[in-house]
Amino acid sequence: MNFSKEGQGPVVVLSHALALDRGMWSDVAAALTPHCTVVRYDHRGHGEATGAIDPFSIEDLADDAADLIREVSSDPVVFVGLSLGGMVGQALAARHPALLRGLAVLNSAAHYPDRSTWDARILAVREGGMQAIADSSIERWLTPAFRQSPAGQAMAGRLREVLLRTDPLAYTRTCEAIAGMDLRPGNRRIENPTLIVAGRQDMATPPAMSQAMAKDIASARVVEVEAAHISAAEIPGELASLLDDWIRALPA
Repeated sequence: MNFSKEGQGPVVVLSHALALDRGMWSDVAAALTPHCTVVRYDHRGHGEATGAIDPFSIEDLADDAADLIREVSSDPVVFVGLSLGGMVGQALAARHPALLRGLAVLNSAAHYPDRSTWDARILAVREGGMQAIADSSIERWLTPAFRQSPAGQAMAGRLREVLLRTDPLAYTRTCEAIAGMDLRPGNRRIENPTLIVAGRQDMATPPAMSQAMAKDIASARVVEVEAAHISAAEIPGELASLLDDWIRALPA
């Protein structure tokens, strides 16, 4: 597994979204490293991760994350996942609770009752490659107002470049894993302190999905932010401050 480790203090593991890579967290990581040891990694088939891409589940990705945590830390860590990373975090807390000091789930979901959207994306990429879903992805990821700003245009360009470099097979395998997941039974077993962050303008995982997760996770609280789906790219400073305050308040 490809990962980076920087900073000093309690270990925080950042887990990225579908069709992106650990670079998605650059601005958030920079804000956290003065107080935390930040570990970022690439999911199977994303970024610089290598190897065969056989079918896998969200639980398999959670086991990948567990192996990484054992490698980078002898103590429980704070796990922060956005979108796909948040799905991995939920499965990780259910399967390996002793590895976690706290869990933050950002712009994510536990279950999709209708898989037709995922099937449509899989078909589009199989027929047209990653270019076929690039425009629609950027529109979901960032708010219209942010995309129209100079900073937003630059960020959209960087995210698009990463998306287009993503292995199409890795993308479709991950879509299949997401379409088939149901993390709700495991969420009812989670006892780790849990922060859920919802974007008010997130059309991919609307706030209602965050509220549904919170009902199943006994220790969860929900915070809403003014952002679309990839909040780490749109409001990194605000998000880092929110996470920093929450991490400082966690039990030792």
